[in-house]
Amino acid sequence: MNSGFFLSPPNYDSPAELKSLLETLGFAMQKKFGQNFLIDKKTRENLISFLTLDKGTRVWEVGPGLGAMTYLLLEKGVHLTAFEIDKGFISLLKKIFLENSKQNFTLIEGDVQKNWLPYLIEHGKPNVFFGNLPYNIASDLIASTVEAGVVFDTMLFTVQKEAAERITARPGNKNYTAFSVLCSLFYECKIVKTIPASAFWPQPNVESAAVLFKAKKEFAEYKNFKLFIKIVKALFSSRRKNIKNNLGSWMKSNGYGDKIDLVLERSGLSGNLRAESLALYDFLLLSDIIGHL
Repeated sequence: MNSGFFLSPPNYDSPAELKSLLETLGFAMQKKFGQNFLIDKKTRENLISFLTLDKGTRVWEVGPGLGAMTYLLLEKGVHLTAFEIDKGFISLLKKIFLENSKQNFTLIEGDVQKNWLPYLIEHGKPNVFFGNLPYNIASDLIASTVEAGVVFDTMLFTVQKEAAERITARPGNKNYTAFSVLCSLFYECKIVKTIPASAFWPQPNVESAAVLFKAKKEFAEYKNFKLFIKIVKALFSSRRKNIKNNLGSWMKSNGYGDKIDLVLERSGLSGNLRAESLALYDFLLLSDIIGHL
């Protein structure tokens, strides 16, 4: 990249060079932030290929770390906003990218889960939301965007393979959860690449997978979004219990009384079903019925 950068980017494919850089600069990786660096160049380039990126495309990147993906994104000429919480990485990213990319690169310091919505309200949505998400925040961050009712045109997240399977699971699958339902409300979700642990340094104990989220052209209708979210979570609150038990308990605890039989009758659903067998439409139907009680 441009030789005018204050600090030249390291060899992102070399664990030895990355380790040396971290040690030289006195950085200690914070395990609580779940840092693993993608050291396979072909994989990094492959991930970029799943995105439609033109000069000026607005991109958000979560957890840039040492900047391996940041480097490739800026080479595409995008307007990049990166969210980073680690103070050491923030300092390094400023030295590598900020000096000569002020018009195309913005660095937001702190916890993305606290910062993304205020930043969106002030600056608007990006075209692409992208990141190699730390395993410990992946589900929470994605769910928070859905629960806020914010829909991005495209999201591409590399997450723990287990999380990817939950995101893309369909009714009847053992991995189908409340999280699966929330993701399916606004997006078509697909695992586009499985990434072995060996592609990262330090090497994690699990495989990863890249999940592509494409906004649906038409969203399912709902009358009370907040109630829908609550109903989905209530129905999955105990996987061994049927929907009559889970939903009935929630209704009693939330001021709807003992009306579960009425709700089931109106829905046409058997109370013996479990949440993992319900389609998105069924969750929407139940929430609409309860909302009209």
